[in-house]
Amino acid sequence: MGGQQTTTTQVSLGPGGPLISPLGIGTWAWGDRLFWGYGRGYADEDIQGAFRASLEAGINFFDTAEVYGFGRSEKFLGQFAAGAEQNPVIATKFFPYPWRLTKGSLLRAARGSVKRLRVRQIDLYQLHWPTPPVSVETWMSAMADAVEAGLVRLVGVSNCNVELTRRAHAALAARGIPLASNQIEYNLLHRQPERNGLIETCRELGVTVIAYSPLAMGVLTGKYTPDNPPSGYRGMQYKRELLARVQPLIALLREIGEKHGGKTPAQVAINWVICKGAVPIPGAKNARQARDNAGAMGWRLTDDEVAVLDSASEGF
Repeated sequence: MGGQQTTTTQVSLGPGGPLISPLGIGTWAWGDRLFWGYGRGYADEDIQGAFRASLEAGINFFDTAEVYGFGRSEKFLGQFAAGAEQNPVIATKFFPYPWRLTKGSLLRAARGSVKRLRVRQIDLYQLHWPTPPVSVETWMSAMADAVEAGLVRLVGVSNCNVELTRRAHAALAARGIPLASNQIEYNLLHRQPERNGLIETCRELGVTVIAYSPLAMGVLTGKYTPDNPPSGYRGMQYKRELLARVQPLIALLREIGEKHGGKTPAQVAINWVICKGAVPIPGAKNARQARDNAGAMGWRLTDDEVAVLDSASEGF
């Protein structure tokens, strides 16, 4: 993990899975009006620009979900990918609504995602949340059915702790199918996956860690301060007191970035996630943001820099 290595090398998505870029793009904002304000400040042509700029920069992995924009995110991604020269690796998610109680509901949902994405097979299908009353074993059995039906290539989970990850892995193994990934919140301000053994467990099982919110919903970009907090839900989650506490970490990210040719705090924060062995999936609403994300590839923090950032973020 030394400074002379780079992050341009592609990584395997799960054991023997397809090769993906060391970072992907999260598409929650593509069509989402409620949380991200789609249609106010950015529109179709902006997110199409984000898609194209990502591919041009060497990013070939895109993550969506059936609930993002009530299916609009999947439709946009399917539309853009259908017109692209190269086939990106597409991940989406099944949401276990409380009225979805049978394995058949997952197969129906998978067919809906296949149609919206305009693909014959979903590259990576993930259980969005492991919520009761249906067990993770039941959903993994349904995922195995989806693989055998040709609807799904790889199976993943999201927001699963150590116990649920092991249970999901075991349930799939009983059907001869590997657990490819676990998508979790992981960033400099949210390092619980390191402390509770989840990262170590995924490494032991050969499960790729996909890190959502690698910039802590924009806080690690440095654009928010106690005097300029984010609005809406993000403002409720990241209050002024936390924004004040995070400013020394932002300054450190900026200082380290200068040593790497003027990398931004966001690019350093994303690179830190890559150095930890995870695949970050920052969002991008337009081409500029996509190119900024891509600037986290092609270079690597030194072991010492990772250690300094570990220390500086220890209290969050």
